[in-house]
Amino acid sequence: MLGIQDLPLFVASGLLLNMAPGPDSMLIMTRSATQGWRAGSAAALGIGAGTCLHVLAAALGLSALMASSAWAFGLLKYLGAAYLVYLGVVMLFSPRKPSRTPTQAAEQPVMLSYRKIFAQGFLTNVLNPKVALFFLAFVPQFIAPDAPHKALAFLLLGAIFNFNGMLWCHGLAYATAQASRRLRLGGRWGYALNRLIGLMFLSFGLKLALGERT
Repeated sequence: MLGIQDLPLFVASGLLLNMAPGPDSMLIMTRSATQGWRAGSAAALGIGAGTCLHVLAAALGLSALMASSAWAFGLLKYLGAAYLVYLGVVMLFSPRKPSRTPTQAAEQPVMLSYRKIFAQGFLTNVLNPKVALFFLAFVPQFIAPDAPHKALAFLLLGAIFNFNGMLWCHGLAYATAQASRRLRLGGRWGYALNRLIGLMFLSFGLKLALGERT
């Protein structure tokens, strides 16, 4: 169909790649642990929207243009690194919200709106140049050289990858929220977790900024 080949292998490989830890997974787990599975779902949907943009850009050739231009790649790279560092700093130094009841812990992290969480997921994904390069390197391997409609095949594979990714991301959000509730990670523990993930985002941003182009 449309020149797509080895589809089962593509699906299996895509699921394994989605399960690999990274900024997207960390964001989903953080929001799920501190605000519940709906917040994690909002982050996942933002990430999915970013993936859609990457797929469309790659299919139209924009990602190839970025990959061939050191200036364009560097710009997106540093924008993405700056945003990850920004998220890390916000999580590290976010103000504490007093508890409303004496039975709860004295302090807890400030809750974000689902709209802001969606935007965080979208920007975390779309500003990562490695995601764009991944689609350029990975997806074409499953399109036959003589495929009559390569762009359509690319879009279809990208949609399949994103759909499977959303299944994994929402499962991760739900599992993290359930674990957080059972372990009672609210209050001070939730705030400590927020700071720990903030440090991880700082490390992701610095690694992206200082890493060499591959």
